[in-house]
This record gives sequence, C-alpha cells and structure tokens, in this order.
Amino acid sequence: MNFRARTAFLAVGCCLGVGSRAWGQTPASLDSLRHRLAAESARIDSLENGFCPAAARLTLSKPSGNARVDSLAATLDRLNRRVEEIRSARCGRQPQAQPADSTDDLAALRAAAEEAAGQTPSPSDTPDTAQKVPNESEPRTAGGPRGANLLNPEISATGDIRLVAEEGVRGNNALAHEFEFAFQSALDPYSSTKIFLSAGEDGVGVEEGYIYYAGLPGHLRLDLGKFRQQVGDLNRWHAHALPETQYPLVYQRFLAPDGLAGVGLSLYTNLPFSIGGATHEVWFQTTAGESDPLLAGSRQLLFLGRLQNFLQLNRSTYAQIGFTGLGGNNDGAGLRSRVVGADFRLTYRPPNAGTRRDITFRAEGYRLHANELGTTTNRYGTFLDLQARTSQRWILGGRYDYVEAARGLADTEWRITPAITWWQSEFVYLRLEGEHHHTELEGSRNRLTFQAVWAMGPHKHETY
Repeated sequence: MNFRARTAFLAVGCCLGVGSRAWGQTPASLDSLRHRLAAESARIDSLENGFCPAAARLTLSKPSGNARVDSLAATLDRLNRRVEEIRSARCGRQPQAQPADSTDDLAALRAAAEEAAGQTPSPSDTPDTAQKVPNESEPRTAGGPRGANLLNPEISATGDIRLVAEEGVRGNNALAHEFEFAFQSALDPYSSTKIFLSAGEDGVGVEEGYIYYAGLPGHLRLDLGKFRQQVGDLNRWHAHALPETQYPLVYQRFLAPDGLAGVGLSLYTNLPFSIGGATHEVWFQTTAGESDPLLAGSRQLLFLGRLQNFLQLNRSTYAQIGFTGLGGNNDGAGLRSRVVGADFRLTYRPPNAGTRRDITFRAEGYRLHANELGTTTNRYGTFLDLQARTSQRWILGGRYDYVEAARGLADTEWRITPAITWWQSEFVYLRLEGEHHHTELEGSRNRLTFQAVWAMGPHKHETY
C-alpha cells in the first residue's frame, strides 16, 4: 500500500482523536468521519494483505459549517479516491451488477436442490408453489432432507504404497502397505459411528469400529467398540497420517507393532476449571488389549488413564502436555505390566501463514515396569520428533528413537529417520525417508523408503 496514504490516514485519525473536544459542537460529523476512517483503514489493510476489497462509492462530503471538520472531510475524499485508484489498478475494475429478473434462475436452483434431496417437484409446480415454506407439522418421508443421509454414510478410501531399498536385503522391495476404507455416519440425534477397514500384505481386518455418544450429561463422551487408544500424541493416528512411515519404536516395543488398540469402552471429558490458563482433558479406557509386550499374547483387560493439558501461549504458539498410565495382568503367565509416560508437543504456526509455515516438536518418554514370575524389570523408551513446514508443499522432518527390550534379555536399540515430504495436494503426498537402525545384539542396518499416499472422500489424512 502507498506509504503516503497510510501516513495521511494516521494523521487524520490523530486529529479526530485529539481534537474531538474542540469540535464537540458537531458530534454527528465527527462520528461520520470516524466511521469513514475505520472503513478506509480496513480497505488499506485488505490491500496490504493481498486481497481485493469491494469498490467504494466516491461521493463528496457535505459541508458541516466547521472549517476543520470540512478540511478533514475533504482530505478523506481525496484519499478515498487514491485508495480506489490503487484497488482498481491492482484488482481490476469490476462491473456493477445490473438488476435482473432472477425468478427462473432461482427456480432452477431450487428444483436441482430438491431433486438431489429426493424431492423432485412435479411439472405443475409454479414458482410460487416451489417457494412455499413447508409446514413443519407435516410428516416427511425418509427421502427428505432429514433422512436423506440415513442410508448413505460418508465413505473415504486411502492408499499407502511403499518402495523399499534395505541394505543387505533382496526382495520385498515394493509393498502395498495398506488400503483403508472409512465409513462414518450420524446414526441418530444421540450417537454416531466410525468404521475403518484395512487391507494390506497381512490380509483384511478392522482397524477401528465403534459407536460414540457425544452429548451425555457432564459433558461426557462414551465410545464403545474397537478403537486406537489414547497413548501419547501419535498412537491415536492412523499409519498413513503419521509424520514418518512407522510408529515410534517405544510404541512398537512396549505396546504393539502398530500401536495399541483394543475392544472396550472409553470415557472422555474436559475438566470444568483451568489451571494456568490451560484446557484439561481426561480419558478413562478399558479394553481387551492386543499387546504381546504387556500381556504375553493373552487378551486380558488393559486399563488406561490419561490427562492432557493444552496451553495457548500466544497467537502463533501452543503447547500440549500429557500424562498416561496403563496396565494389565496375565495371571496364567504370572505377568503384571505397568506403563507410565509423559509427552510434550510444541507447535509454532503464524496465523497469516498457517498453511505455509509451521514447526512442531514432540518429545515422549515411557517406563515399563513388569513383574514376570517373580522377576521385576524396569525398561525405558523415548523419542524426539521435529517437523518443519517450509512452504505449502514441502515438509522437512526427522525422528530419533531409543528403547530397551520390553521383557527378557536386556537389549537396546535406537533409530534415526530423516524425511522429506511433498504435498502434491490435500489428496496426495509423497515422502522420501532414510533410516539408520542399530541394536546391541544385531548391529546396524540402513534403509531408504519412498512412500506414496493418496486419499478420496470427506475424511482424508485424519489426525487426532
């Protein structure tokens, strides 16, 4: 925006603020000038941010009888013309809409909408009858707007293909890692459902499938079915939405190779008070766990509790701090397992560049306490993850993992995975990821993975 125009507007604003007492005899004129000043300032802000504000009417101010007020009004008139010239040069002149009879167009749009909803009007309907407001007391058929989606859930599909080159390994270089099909729908005014089917190299299975009630007393939400459990920041995410190609090592070694999931129920609420300006969320879950590290292959009950705290530090930065505890017993194997963990996430995302710039740092640490046949062990694991979006298309990132063996012979392993991701669009992204993996017992190996993920439907790369 022109610097002189901005300076002039600031000067006019100062004059209106400082001289308001001296011109108290013309309050109506001053209010009008202040209103015009605010409108023109908003137009300048819009131009500076790359937008095209609507055209303004170029009219001359009427004399008020006060010399100073009339002088400032004349200055505003000139600057208004100058802003309009800049807007026209930058955005092009837009022809004014001419009044026209739009009855036919409205009738056509209305007929198309009714046909899509299953209520095609008869040929005898006139524009007047088509525009009739329906009587809410009249019964509606299942094909009407209220029931139009009862038998049509929202359907999404995702493909995840990987090309792998691993040091010292031949074969298995191309993997159809996963094809996921998601079905989501509001069942009635009280409950909704989500079902995720997964097909991959190991066959077809149900990744998640649950019904949930979100409007229970006390702001409670109840989930019932099979779901990924609320451990840390990433266990809830599906594999195709992860910032890297695999789940962190501590998830794989302490919980399950693809993270922790189970069949059971979950209760969630947000606490009605705030400490330090934070928002506090709580989960309690019990499931028939699918975790060999925790339950030695048995489908016994696992109990989980989680406290998550969200803090908005400023307009650009927010933090998330969580604490998780879970455990279960396999009495047949003489095994008792307990896991405690803490996680931290810090995200910087400027409001004026939210889709082009952001940085997210994650850190999580866990301790697995196990007592097996009288032998007690404490094992530890952690990971650090950094993701930096440098533009709307490119994301640079990497993760460091460290974990000890969950049970049995002591062994440690660590992994470094740098990655670069190109978002072709919101429907497709491509990723190139390197991996250096080292264990004390087996030594080191290197791998290079190219990942292609594409999605269709209303729920694409869904994160939680």
